[in-house]
Amino acid sequence: MADLFGDEWMKSFMEAWNAEAGLSDELAKIEFTSNIGYGFDGDDTPKGVLVVENGKAVAAGAYNGEELNWDLRASNDNWNKWIAKGLGMMGLGMAYTSRKLKFQVGDYSAMVKEPRMAKPFILSFTVMGKV
Repeated sequence: MADLFGDEWMKSFMEAWNAEAGLSDELAKIEFTSNIGYGFDGDDTPKGVLVVENGKAVAAGAYNGEELNWDLRASNDNWNKWIAKGLGMMGLGMAYTSRKLKFQVGDYSAMVKEPRMAKPFILSFTVMGKV
């Protein structure tokens, strides 16, 4: 298995992201475009990055200093738990308020208040489980 958020893993995540209509197609409807970093608590930078243009992932790999719109951090154990079991809206709220999921960059409050963004965000954890 590829290293979580490593180059190979991120490329597989990009393919899974684009194959999931509930994620890519729904984000395309709101013209969602962002650079999303994924990494671990305590690291200076994220480990991987996903580049999304109008809902579709167009590039992915190891983080190379890209400017980020979102930078999500958690412990390796928490990432693995969420990838294995998914993460619902209540779980997301608990993870955020307990600081198990940290938004180094990005506006969590704005995202959860916008259902057209929140639902695909939750689904992205399920898609990670397909990698």
